[in-house]
Amino acid sequence: MADFEINTALKAYLDDPQSILTPEADPALLDCENDPDAFTPGLINSVLNPIADAIGENPESITQASQLDSLQFLLKCAPTVPSDHRSDKHSRPGTDCELLARCRQASHLPAVSVGKLLEVVVSGLGAATEVVHHEEQEGEAETAQHKQTLETFAFLLQWCIAVVETKSAEKPASAPARGKGAKGGAKGKKGDGSWDPSSQLQAALDTMTKVMKLKLAKIFVTTSERDTFIGLFTRPVYLILESEQRVKSTAIRMHAFKVLCVAIKHHGHAYGAQTSIIQNLTYFEHLAEPMAEFLNILAEQYDYPQLAEEVMKELSNKEFSANDTRGPKSVSTFVARLSELAPRLVQRQVSYLAKLLESENYTLRCAIIEVCGNLISMLSRAEEGERSENHKGQINAFFDVLEERFLDINPYCRCRAIQVYVKLCELETKYPKRRQVATELATRSLEDKSSNVRRNAIKLLNRLMATHPFAVLHGGLLSYGEWNERLETCEAELNALKPPAGTPGLAERTQAEATVDESLLDDATQSEEKAPMTEEQKLAAFQKAQEDAATAGALSKLQLTRRYYTEALRFIETLHEANPHITQLLGSKNKSEVIEAMDFFVVADAYHLDTAKSGIRRMLRLIWTKGNSDEGKGVQSHLIECYKGLFFDAPGNFSVNDAANYVARNMISLTFGASPAELTSLEQLLATMMKEKCVSELVIQKLWQVYGVQKEISKQQRRGAIIVLGMLALADPDIVVKEMGICLRVGLGAFGRKDLVLARYTCIALMRMTDNKPVKGTQAKPSMRLPNEHAVLIRLVNLLDVQSDSRDWYGLAEQAIGAIYALSKHPDVLCSEVVRRKTKAVFASKAAAPRPKEPEVDKSQVDADGDVEMSDVQETQAESEVEPEVEPEVEPEVETAPQGNSSLGLSQLLFAVGHIALKQIVHLELCEQDFKRRKAEKEKANPGSSPVKKTLDGKKTPAGKKSDGTKDEEEDELDLMAGTNEDDFTDAIAHVRERELLYGPQSLLSNFGPVAKEICSNNTSYPNAELQAQAALCMAKLMCVSGEYCEANLSLLITILERSPSAVTRSNLVVALGDMAVMFNNLIDENTEYLYGRLSDPSLPVKRTCLMTLTFLILAGQVKVKGQLGEMAKCVEDPDERVREMSRMFFGELAGKDNAVYNHFVDMFSLLSADAGLEEDRFRKVIKFLASFIEKDKHAKQLASKLASRLQRAENERQWKDVAYVLGLLPHKNEEIAKLVDEGCKVVEAAA
Repeated sequence: MADFEINTALKAYLDDPQSILTPEADPALLDCENDPDAFTPGLINSVLNPIADAIGENPESITQASQLDSLQFLLKCAPTVPSDHRSDKHSRPGTDCELLARCRQASHLPAVSVGKLLEVVVSGLGAATEVVHHEEQEGEAETAQHKQTLETFAFLLQWCIAVVETKSAEKPASAPARGKGAKGGAKGKKGDGSWDPSSQLQAALDTMTKVMKLKLAKIFVTTSERDTFIGLFTRPVYLILESEQRVKSTAIRMHAFKVLCVAIKHHGHAYGAQTSIIQNLTYFEHLAEPMAEFLNILAEQYDYPQLAEEVMKELSNKEFSANDTRGPKSVSTFVARLSELAPRLVQRQVSYLAKLLESENYTLRCAIIEVCGNLISMLSRAEEGERSENHKGQINAFFDVLEERFLDINPYCRCRAIQVYVKLCELETKYPKRRQVATELATRSLEDKSSNVRRNAIKLLNRLMATHPFAVLHGGLLSYGEWNERLETCEAELNALKPPAGTPGLAERTQAEATVDESLLDDATQSEEKAPMTEEQKLAAFQKAQEDAATAGALSKLQLTRRYYTEALRFIETLHEANPHITQLLGSKNKSEVIEAMDFFVVADAYHLDTAKSGIRRMLRLIWTKGNSDEGKGVQSHLIECYKGLFFDAPGNFSVNDAANYVARNMISLTFGASPAELTSLEQLLATMMKEKCVSELVIQKLWQVYGVQKEISKQQRRGAIIVLGMLALADPDIVVKEMGICLRVGLGAFGRKDLVLARYTCIALMRMTDNKPVKGTQAKPSMRLPNEHAVLIRLVNLLDVQSDSRDWYGLAEQAIGAIYALSKHPDVLCSEVVRRKTKAVFASKAAAPRPKEPEVDKSQVDADGDVEMSDVQETQAESEVEPEVEPEVEPEVETAPQGNSSLGLSQLLFAVGHIALKQIVHLELCEQDFKRRKAEKEKANPGSSPVKKTLDGKKTPAGKKSDGTKDEEEDELDLMAGTNEDDFTDAIAHVRERELLYGPQSLLSNFGPVAKEICSNNTSYPNAELQAQAALCMAKLMCVSGEYCEANLSLLITILERSPSAVTRSNLVVALGDMAVMFNNLIDENTEYLYGRLSDPSLPVKRTCLMTLTFLILAGQVKVKGQLGEMAKCVEDPDERVREMSRMFFGELAGKDNAVYNHFVDMFSLLSADAGLEEDRFRKVIKFLASFIEKDKHAKQLASKLASRLQRAENERQWKDVAYVLGLLPHKNEEIAKLVDEGCKVVEAAA
């Protein structure tokens, strides 16, 4: 029998397992000490097999020295500590044999052998347990013998499990191949990778549980002996739990918990377990939730809650260092999970845990916030019989903590408080007062500086709205008007039930009761003399009592109803207050915040919240979110999903036809009251949805039916239908092409003449029939255009003759001219006719003959349905070639023109001329592009063909006089093109634009340049404000055509920009100057200060327009950025929110362009500091914003050195303060500058 003493062996094992002596080990093993190559799997098996057989026959044979030492020798050949945790403190150079020296570096025991070793020990321990259990059943056991056997097996099992865990943690290729066993070792290693000891570990843990269910008190007499023995089991259990992979296995986790529970419950392991749990929570993050689960099982299944209570007490007093992040995080996860699993257990110790709310570590505060939420959930679900006297007080206390944490200094704690409230919204108990407070707190949190807090606040408001407690009556919709009306009705009913002042009521009943009392005290004779109540009187009295009771009941009910309505209205008002903040968050840079805001408005619309519509409209602009990243695409796709759910998904019980009507109505309603910006965004959205096949053909048919219906319907409906159709046509032009006839009959016919806005949107829809957007190079597609004789073009020309004093005419004229240029093969011919007609209408003498017949084509050629008779089209076109005989009379007529209707006519004429001039430039560019495309196609088709002519033969034939285009003419044209140089053609186009359009002898437009200048120069002779505005706009547009005209009239334009009383005129001229800066940069570059000057314009729209124009010009590199950039910087703190937003966006974009903010920082600072009208506070805010873009240390140091010299040159205290402030913002880290600032400060103080 071996002389095995557990305490000695355990001390040696814990010190260094390889120091344990094994002299009685198998000789074959001892021989391997100096011949490691002989230590092969075959040798190991030859040693293990006899031992396994012996233990199988008699477990007590383990106490024999040879067998115990052999097993210990094998275990020494496998490390018990992972390689990354090993140190050299235990190595003993010169004393270790060669085999053990190698074993300190890597395991030389194959996985199969380790598994077999574990199996031998576990089966031996199981057999020994069975023997002891059997003897316990029969009588007294041999205590001393069994004690040593159990201790030996337990010791070996501890060692085996340590080896198994170390082996499992090793990488398959960690050990090198060895000598003769290299081949076999390689195979072993191949098997190691797939070796899984989980089932063996489960068997080992199960065996431990069986051992601890024995009557160990009889075997281990003293407490220390028992504790030592139990420690042999609990130590490997904690070792197993340290492996995250093992803990993920539910079976192993539950077996491990079972061992610990039995040890704690029956063998006094509670204190040791408490220490181990605290250590595990400190060092192993993955054990936070498993430890909570373990303590819950211990309390629930083993009725031992004391350990959980002690652990919580100790944790509440534990202090963590400021650098420790792992420990507090693990503890917070543990406490939160335990409160979820065993809330009653935590509730008893909540007074201790409350101390963690004072902790500086935010994760611990987060845990207590979650604990409060879990306890509220538990208390609210408690049955009536389970509730304590202080039930309500406890719930209120926990709610108070949650509400306080909405103002925690850490954003994560604020988020957690909001998230806990989101969970509480799902409770059956609604807590209306607390919900109202939560709604107000969430609304306040929408202004939090943390985007995470704001996002969660939106989510909370969403859930509060979706689970609100006001659905008991009236269905739960949240329309303020409806609830207010109900409250007023309720109050009216209450006032009707209350008895008016002076009405006999309770006082009379009291007097009657007194009379009855007196009659009862009288003698019986008197009582008998009183006449008894008749049946009618009794019935009346009973009915009166019933009525009084009913009135009291109704009064009480109405008072409760009024309170219900008041609370509902207060909730709705709070949501209304939140609406503008959430609308603002739609523009956030954080994707999840934007998506949450969209979801809020979708839910709000479902509950009919009045303010939801504005948010849904604001969502439209998100369609422009840049889609070059997943984030941008996510916002766009979510927006489309929201709009589909709101407007495009009909209820499931609708028929196909009803669904189409529903969708069509919704699409039309989206246009009602929409601003131009919203319509542009809606256009992009609908075009995107059309491309994705989200709009059915039947819906498009319904829209055409609404637009084309002959009976009188709402103007908004008809307009909305054509607006939507025009938007859809952006993705599919055939939508308009197929129904051109309806457009002719309605928008360009009688309905359009009555409703100019309808006609305008019809023109926009018609423009979508062809895609004429400018494209660089020769990539443009050949455009499909209509001949000038086409009915659509005739109607468009005639539409411009409509007599109207409405401002809608200008919008119609703009789109009609645009449609002519988009659709016509020769738009210049048609527009020449338009100019002639308008000129004749304005300047013709009143005594002259009636107007020529061509405008009357409206009556003679239009039938009852408003359709054009196509037989007369050619005659109309032929008349369009009338020569401009009235041209010489234009200028003198202007001077004597009457100021009444002629001013309106002249204003409309000048508007048409200006817009035609601009469109003509675009048309010339398209002609050039078309020429290049056709030339490229010709060269591609005939690469070897030689040019027929080197130059153009003769002058270019006017476009309007070309025939319909036979094949011969086309071939001649192509031959001409093949021989024409592209540069020559470009030069010819440039010459036409610069010299011929405004100065050519045959040009109609040449007559109107002087007219516009004359009117603008003589505002006293032409005082009509509308005429002045249109003349200035016309002159500005003509200046965009020719550089010569621009140079000649630039000073006049700037004078009007500076002095015009009309904000609209100033806005128009700002935009025009921006266009001129692009076209004639050399002319405008010297006069940009006038453009910057409009940033201080008294009119807000002018300021906004100027800021947008300058933003475009500067970011596109069209104007040189000079010192005036400081004027843009002032807008950063402008009183108007939109100006502030645009300015901040501008500097954000500018900062990304070659360090532009850094390059101009000194100039901007100089301008801002010199501005006496700029308050110091506003100056500091602007400079602080600009300094935030100086991110590089190198730039900060250079700026600081440039500005530091100004400290000594400061003329007054304000200048010195400004420089010192900006130096404080820049991270220059220069001690000399800091010293200079300190010295300057003293000087200023002395001077003061």
